[in-house]
Amino acid sequence: MTGRSSFLIVANRLPVDRTIEPDGTASWRRSPGGLVTAIAPVMQRRHGAWAGWHGAPNEKLAPFEQDGMNLIPVPLSGREVELYYEGFSNATLWPLYHDVVAPPIFDREMWETYRAVNERFANAAADAAEKGAVVWVQDYQLQLVPAMLRRLRPDLRIGFFLHIPFPPTELFWRLPWRKDLVEGLLGADLVGFQLPGGASNFRRLCRRLLGLPYKGNEIFLDDRVVTTQAFPISVDFGQLDSLVRDPQIMARAKEIRVELGDPEHVLLGVDRLDYTKGIGQRLEAFGELLKDGRLAPNEAVFVQIATPSRERVEEYKRLRDDIELQVGRINGEHAQLGYQPVQYFHQSYDHAELAALYLAADVMVVTPLRDGMNLVAKEYVSCHHDLHGALVLSEFAGAADELRQAYLVNPYDVEDVKRQMLAAMRATPHELARRMRTMRRRVATYDVDRWASEFLNALETPASQTSTRRSASWRSG
Repeated sequence: MTGRSSFLIVANRLPVDRTIEPDGTASWRRSPGGLVTAIAPVMQRRHGAWAGWHGAPNEKLAPFEQDGMNLIPVPLSGREVELYYEGFSNATLWPLYHDVVAPPIFDREMWETYRAVNERFANAAADAAEKGAVVWVQDYQLQLVPAMLRRLRPDLRIGFFLHIPFPPTELFWRLPWRKDLVEGLLGADLVGFQLPGGASNFRRLCRRLLGLPYKGNEIFLDDRVVTTQAFPISVDFGQLDSLVRDPQIMARAKEIRVELGDPEHVLLGVDRLDYTKGIGQRLEAFGELLKDGRLAPNEAVFVQIATPSRERVEEYKRLRDDIELQVGRINGEHAQLGYQPVQYFHQSYDHAELAALYLAADVMVVTPLRDGMNLVAKEYVSCHHDLHGALVLSEFAGAADELRQAYLVNPYDVEDVKRQMLAAMRATPHELARRMRTMRRRVATYDVDRWASEFLNALETPASQTSTRRSASWRSG
């Protein structure tokens, strides 16, 4: 890639994964996932660039082009991956932002590495952006980048989007470096959150921590206005809807049911293996339904896919052991010849196989203890043009604000999870169709393309003169 770009994405990872071909040569392919699906087409239309780590530590790569995308690798050492990514990002910020489901670790070396890596990303962005460019920074790993980048390049239009929840002041206050992080985010012109509650938490924190006034969505700094707003992320509804109409996917969905013993009900969970996802709670509820006799033998099979995640972090190693013990206990107590009530898979699946699983499942169980959005819930809805299927959804997932026709549960209340699982399994076809039709209409209307376009439209609309005058009167008042 040569020259600078007028549109730049800055994210922890590049939107490609390296693969090794059978002949031993390395190549790149586009990464799966909602963020890449949402932003890559926008970047291609604008001839933009994407800065991020390419996934291999202790390796430096020159900028390159792949699949019509200009990519700028930002190098990380093995030690930085340990301290910045596995450490401060995922052992400090992740649990803190997810209601302290696990205790955060506050370590000064992790923090200093996080700061240093954020500075490297900011420098890479400053070098790659042309004058007056739009730069869109992504997620919790890079919360210091907006302010660092503004100091280097005050001519840029900078946006930031947080893909995970933003916690209430009482939780954020524990962070020793709370002021640094808030000031980092305030370097952006627009700070986006999944839900209005996250934006509200951030504005209140700015007032309490920094004494900054705000009105509506706007926070008033001495020389400019920072807009804070909710932009609920979504999925590519059209692509998923088309995929599950493919005869091969439909045939595979039928095969899956046969392979499971063709039970009356197939329940499905698809998650990263993470302690925030509530996997243990849903398995406990299912196991108790079998134990109580409210589910007959052979009536239902629960398929749980737990995609490997952060395998080197101790908390995740313990979680994997706990889940596997739980699965073994349920199957040991309730399995029969030819029937295993829980089918557990600690592996990744490609897009087509996941779509077939969604189509095969009668009940999708999404029970995070806390989640910014949870796109699995929206993917499941997108895959059910047949209007069959039920969604059991945690009240603490961001998606619950939009998918009100799901069977909403408190994942901390095992009895509630059991009741709603049973209600979903016992619902009439008419009831299922009524709920699914409404949820599909919502996801189809507010799809991932609309999310990206609404964010960028808000970012590229400068603060109005009205806002500037209001800022002055607010401060003088």
